[in-house]
Amino acid sequence: MDFLLVAGGLLLLFFGGDFLVRGSVALAHRLGISTLVIALTVVAFGTSSPELIVSVGAALRGVPELAIGNIVGSNLANILLVLGLPAIIAPLGTGGKAAGRDLALLFAAGVLVTILGWNQIIGWWEGAIMAALLVAYLGAAYHFARRDAAAARLYAEELEEFEAGPQKKLLIGASIVGGLIALFAGSTMLVEGAVNIARDIGISEAVIGLTLVAFGTSLPELVTSFVALIRKHGDVAIGNVLGSNLFNLLGVGGVTALVMPIPVPERILHFDFLLMSGAVVLLAPFVFWHLRFGRIVGTVFMGAYVLYVWSQFIGFSGVAAQ
Repeated sequence: MDFLLVAGGLLLLFFGGDFLVRGSVALAHRLGISTLVIALTVVAFGTSSPELIVSVGAALRGVPELAIGNIVGSNLANILLVLGLPAIIAPLGTGGKAAGRDLALLFAAGVLVTILGWNQIIGWWEGAIMAALLVAYLGAAYHFARRDAAAARLYAEELEEFEAGPQKKLLIGASIVGGLIALFAGSTMLVEGAVNIARDIGISEAVIGLTLVAFGTSLPELVTSFVALIRKHGDVAIGNVLGSNLFNLLGVGGVTALVMPIPVPERILHFDFLLMSGAVVLLAPFVFWHLRFGRIVGTVFMGAYVLYVWSQFIGFSGVAAQ
């Protein structure tokens, strides 16, 4: 029953997020909002909505360790899985100046969150700082994209995936409301099932958050990367992952901390946070030197992700699953 709850929750999160984004994009177009603003805000918030709903829901249900595990685990899955798996099928491009800027900001955000959580708790004021930094990033990204035609084109290409949405007012409203309902229902089912599974097999909620829940909430990004690959917009995959990871750290983490303080287990602070920053460093040569992801790199990334998940359950470098 618990595994059925998890599976049903993941499906509802996936389709709920998709309906929410498509309905919101259609609404934004009807309101006359520019393509660039839609790509930077509506799409970015929408594709990170599963992580946000799950993390806030976990905090409210008294399992905040699952919330921080979901954020960190999703960021690792986005880099190693969401980029690695498509690269095995076809090479991915690595974007231009915007990708390099976002990668540097993502590394800095990871260091900042590590510092804020060094006392093993991320409270409301740390959450406020993180949320404010996200707003500042969005403003800066909009400013630079308006001046850089290549960056604006990449945002427009990312938006293409969600433009086949409802057009009539009633359908737009139904899509948004239905998406939100599906997200909340899916979050409840996923958290309930994941917590029960963790307790039944004797591991911590944090480990389930870092692995099973993180994988599930990264599915929208994985699908977006495959769609970008099919449309030969490989650069979009990189931009999608970098933007999503920034939203996860600053947005999802910030909002969750504003709702309820997030305890940071010592092993996540000293192990998973370091791996998260290490994954960003691993990506750096490909972004800054404009190298292409190929089959070999994709296989290495996928192997690293499998090894990471395996380490969570059997213990690695002295970090054992609780």
